[in-house]
Amino acid sequence: MRHSIFSGIAVLLLLSACGDKPNQASMAGPAPVKVKVEPVSVGEAVYYDEYPATVTPLNLVELRPQVSGYITGIHFKDGERVRKGQLLYSIDAQLYNANYQQAIANQSVQEANLVKAQKDAERYRELAKHDAVAKQLVDNAEAALEAAKKQSEAAKANIDAVQTSVRYTKVFAPFSGLIGISSVKVGAAVSAGQTLLNTVSTDDELAVDIYLDQREIYRFTSLLESKRQDSVFSMAFNKDIYPYPGKLAFLDRAVDPQTGTIKARLIFPNPKQALRAGMNGTIRVKSASSSETILIPYKAVTEMLGEYFVYVPGDSNKVSQRRVALGKQIGTNVIVKEGLQHNEQVVVEGVQNLREGAVIAPVSASQP
Repeated sequence: MRHSIFSGIAVLLLLSACGDKPNQASMAGPAPVKVKVEPVSVGEAVYYDEYPATVTPLNLVELRPQVSGYITGIHFKDGERVRKGQLLYSIDAQLYNANYQQAIANQSVQEANLVKAQKDAERYRELAKHDAVAKQLVDNAEAALEAAKKQSEAAKANIDAVQTSVRYTKVFAPFSGLIGISSVKVGAAVSAGQTLLNTVSTDDELAVDIYLDQREIYRFTSLLESKRQDSVFSMAFNKDIYPYPGKLAFLDRAVDPQTGTIKARLIFPNPKQALRAGMNGTIRVKSASSSETILIPYKAVTEMLGEYFVYVPGDSNKVSQRRVALGKQIGTNVIVKEGLQHNEQVVVEGVQNLREGAVIAPVSASQP
């Protein structure tokens, strides 16, 4: 009897002990989350602001004829460099030469008429001194002399006009630069002021235009006044960096009220003719933050409803979610403008498993 009682008590104690283990485990809470942490970096950060850009020539002229006719000669090769004053196109000048010869002949006739009118006027003046001729005839002679003078002047002006037309049958390069592909061939009919012959543009230096938000006007005005721009402006085409730095030339007169932007023009040297008008690239403007800038890995940042957060380890290895204001992203890092202190750490791996107040088992980011 006594043995049975002791056996029952032993079974009850065993069941009671087995029942306590789950309760103790549940009271201990969830296991710490394994994460990697990293201290924030403090120092000067160098980065580049980028702007879409278009290459354009500093000087560009469309060549159009100033007289009508037929093209009789093309004196260049398409796409070559031409020098200022070089003959480019010839237009049939036969008609204009004939008009010029006719104008010279007409001037000779008018000069002869002028000589006759002068002699008649002088003779009538002498006769008038002796009352040997009517005053009306003297007045007529004076009027004829004035008319002859005007006709002679008109003949001279006509020669100048026709001579100009003869000169316009030759089209010369207005400045040294690169000429394009000719729009006309020999024998083509062209009309004065209408037909496009070709285009010439400068290429030793090229302009690059970008559009700035009006909030950046003060910054770029300061750069414009700076004498040390050589390392500030560069240009990129995809991953290729153009080897010659540029300089900021000017800002446009006013802000576009519809877009709130202003055009800025930079000038880049082009010694190897690697730049061509119409190219699209990216202008890179070098910037440097202060020596107290805080940097963290961008993978430590989480976004929620348009705001950015990081997890910061605290006392008892508990994390708190901290809202931060971000600046420029530099490679895999990002500048933190507000929300973190210099001596703090952030969770860089395992953030997807965290929540406010979670307990963590931190490991340095340098450890595997």
